Amino acid sequence: MIEIEHLTRRYGTQLAVSDVTFSCPAGTVTGFLGPNGAGKSTTLRTLCGLAAPTSGSATIGGRQYRELPNPGRHVGVLLDAGAQHAGRTGGEVLTLTAKVLGVPRTRVGEMLQLVGLDGGAAGKRVGKYSLGMRQRLGLATALLGDPEVLVLDEPANGLDPEGIYWMRGLLRGFADRGGTVLLSSHLLREVEAVADRLAVIAGGRLVASGSKEELLAAAGTVVRARERVALEQALAAAGIRYDAAEDGALLAGDEPEPVGIAAARAGVPLLELRPASGAGLEELFRSLTHAGGPADAAPTTPTAQEARA
Repeated sequence: MIEIEHLTRRYGTQLAVSDVTFSCPAGTVTGFLGPNGAGKSTTLRTLCGLAAPTSGSATIGGRQYRELPNPGRHVGVLLDAGAQHAGRTGGEVLTLTAKVLGVPRTRVGEMLQLVGLDGGAAGKRVGKYSLGMRQRLGLATALLGDPEVLVLDEPANGLDPEGIYWMRGLLRGFADRGGTVLLSSHLLREVEAVADRLAVIAGGRLVASGSKEELLAAAGTVVRARERVALEQALAAAGIRYDAAEDGALLAGDEPEPVGIAAARAGVPLLELRPASGAGLEELFRSLTHAGGPADAAPTTPTAQEARA
C-alpha cells in the first residue's frame, strides 16, 4: 500500500507539488499521469526518500522509505534507467546489488532470464546497452529483492512493441499476486491497458484520482456540429470547458444534457452528442490537463542542500 497524503514540495521559491493526495492499494497497478513538468518525478522522488516533503507525507506500508529496513527488499525502484555504471556488465550490476540486499546469488540468474538479458547480454558492458536493454536491467534490479511494491518512472521508454507487451504482462502478474505498482508513463494506451487505478497531476496539483472505470465514465461529452465555431461559442457562453477531439468533434467537460441545452439555446444543430466514456484515456488526459502546464516544475538537478534534505 502506497499513501500520498497532502504532499507539498518546494524547491526554494518554486512550488513543485501542492497538496497531492492519492493511494495505491495492494493488488493494483496505478497509472500516475501528467504533462512534462507537472510534478510526477518530484512526487516519486519524495516517495523514494530522495527528497523530503515540505509538508504532508508519502509512505509505503505506513512507513517512510528511509525508515524501511533494507528498503530494496520491500520496494523496487526504477526512476532513471540511465543511472547505471557503464563500465560494469549487466551480470555484475545485479551481482553487486544482490550482495547489498542480501539475496541469494541464484536470484541474479533468475532475474536476467526474466527480463531477457541472460546469455551474452549478461556479460555485455552496460555502456554498450541500448536504452531498452537498460530499462530491462533496471526492472531486473527493482525486482531482485522480491519486493511487495514497485515504483517505476517511464519504464517502457526505449522498449519496442514486443518489449512493451512483455512489460505489461510482467506488471499485471506482479499486481495479481498481491503486489502494488505505481507507474508513471506518457504511453497512455499502455497505461490504460494495464492500470486498475489512475492519478492525474497537472501544474503540481492532483486533478483526478480513482479507479480507471470511474474516471473514464466521467470523461465528459463528445459533441459535434456542422458549425464548429458556433458550437464553441455556445459552450463558452454556457461556461462549459471543451477541448478538440477526433474528427472535428469537441470534448466538453460536462454531461450530455447541459451540453445539448447550451447548443439548443444558441440555435446550433448537433450532428453528435454522446457520453465520452468510450473515448479512452487519451481524451480524459487532454480534458483534465488542458489548463495545466510545466510552470511549477522542479529543477532537474536539485541543489546540494536539497539533495541532502
